[in-house]
Amino acid sequence: MKNLERTVTVSKVSEKTIEEIAREAIPQICVVGVGGAGCNIVSWMKEKGIAGARIYALNTDAKHLGITRADRRILIGYQTCGGLGTGGFTEQGSKAAEESAGEIEKIIAGSGLLFITAGLGGGTGTGASPVIANIAKDLGVLTIGVVTIPFQVERTRMEKAKEGLGRLVEQCDAVIVIDNARLRKFAGALPLSEAFAVANELIANFIKNISETIAIPSLVNLDFADLKVIMTGARICAVGIGEGQGDNMVEEAVEKALNTQLLDIGDLKKSEGGLVHLEGGDDMTLEDVTKAGELVISRVSPTARVSWGARVNSKMEGTMKATIVLAGVQSPFLEAATPPVAIGQPTGPGLEAQVVKKPEEPKKRGFFGF
Repeated sequence: MKNLERTVTVSKVSEKTIEEIAREAIPQICVVGVGGAGCNIVSWMKEKGIAGARIYALNTDAKHLGITRADRRILIGYQTCGGLGTGGFTEQGSKAAEESAGEIEKIIAGSGLLFITAGLGGGTGTGASPVIANIAKDLGVLTIGVVTIPFQVERTRMEKAKEGLGRLVEQCDAVIVIDNARLRKFAGALPLSEAFAVANELIANFIKNISETIAIPSLVNLDFADLKVIMTGARICAVGIGEGQGDNMVEEAVEKALNTQLLDIGDLKKSEGGLVHLEGGDDMTLEDVTKAGELVISRVSPTARVSWGARVNSKMEGTMKATIVLAGVQSPFLEAATPPVAIGQPTGPGLEAQVVKKPEEPKKRGFFGF
């Protein structure tokens, strides 16, 4: 019987073309922007376009959601927040996600890779993101958080961000953290609004590059299996961007990306893995790509697994841009996380209508006793 079953399976596969099998092998990619900052990021992505991924915007603030661009916008926690936002209370954000768990599960189900992007320190992004990640975890989806943390002077928001990041790390396979304070390396002289736009663009381009290098044939494709091995259980990750030109463009781009990581991580040698995305002109060679990967390998732990992908952009003749993610890093920011602050539990407006119906028997996710 087993031999017969195997014969039938082989027969079915042989009826498909290589192209059909290749398309089926590409994981469905889902990008979810949560809260105000997360919605701003996915709006940026939607405007620029991203192939091979579905983009969703989730928020408790109906007004902000109304100006957000995405493939689909979902107002979460209407019974809890009434479309007015969380007022900065993270527990309200958690309750909102729990209330809309059924709807969230529907958009994530069937995905192979999920990016959750948010700004930590507020109510919706900080509170809802761990709940969304927990739903994805139950579904067996590879889940990568891409989040920003506030400036040091924002003390109340910083405490919330530390607490939220700790919860998010527990639920995600990996969380890439961008410290707004370290954006000064890129945007120190820019007005505040433009500096935040740099963060939005950086995150949007990172997710776009990784997604398209997996989903679209490139000079060197990033293998999803490698991504899964590197990111599963990676916990905290950092990202850096570097650009080089001329004869030394490879070395210059890689060194800048390694030396300008947007999170304080200390010793690079303690990194447990690395993802390298390269973009260059028609003159970029396979030798250039290989050299970039070898340079990263020489700087991280000898046991670290490093994978890379590269795409050609005809407008970048003589230039290379490197985006490098260091996985499993040690971050003083998370280590210094303090006990949760008392953030209260205000009662949301008791409006009768709702946009997303609360499931009759919501699945218990284990957050905050809900």
